[in-house]
Amino acid sequence: MASDRAPRRRAGIQQERDLALRLWEMGFAVIRGPASGAKAKRLLYPDLVAIRSGIVYAFEVKTRIREKPIYIEKSQVEKLAEFVRRAGGRGFIAVKIVRGTGWKLVPLDALKKTSGGNYRVDDESLSKALTLRDLHVEVLGVKRLDSYASSSSSSQ
Repeated sequence: MASDRAPRRRAGIQQERDLALRLWEMGFAVIRGPASGAKAKRLLYPDLVAIRSGIVYAFEVKTRIREKPIYIEKSQVEKLAEFVRRAGGRGFIAVKIVRGTGWKLVPLDALKKTSGGNYRVDDESLSKALTLRDLHVEVLGVKRLDSYASSSSSSQ
C-alpha cells in the first residue's frame, strides 16, 4: 500500500509545484508548505500560500486524472479555514484535472458538506470555480466585460 501511494504523492507534489510556478509567473509571492502532505497533524498550514498586493491566498491542492467528485476530510478544511482566518485572507481548494481544463479554484464557502461531516467538490462546484485568470483579474481589480453586461441588464 505504501508503494502504491508513492507515485500519487510524487504526482501531487509535482502539481503543487506547477501551481506555485504559475502563481509566481502571475506576480504572486508563493511558498509551498514545508510539511505539505506530511504528518504535520497539529500544525495549521496549507499546501501553498500566495500573496499579492497585500492579500493572502491559501490553497489545498487536489489532483484528479478525470472529473469526478473530490472528498476532503473535515479536519483538512477546518485547518485551512483557521489559517485563512488568522491570515485575513481567502482559502481555496485548488483542483487540477490532469486530462481537463487546467486549474479550478473552489472557494471554501462553495464546498458541499457530506452526511458524514466531510466535504465534497462536485461538478457544480467545479463549474462555478475560479480559474487562475479569474484570480489574477480579481487581484488586479480589473472588471471583466461580462460583469458590465450583467450589471447593465439588471439596471434596466
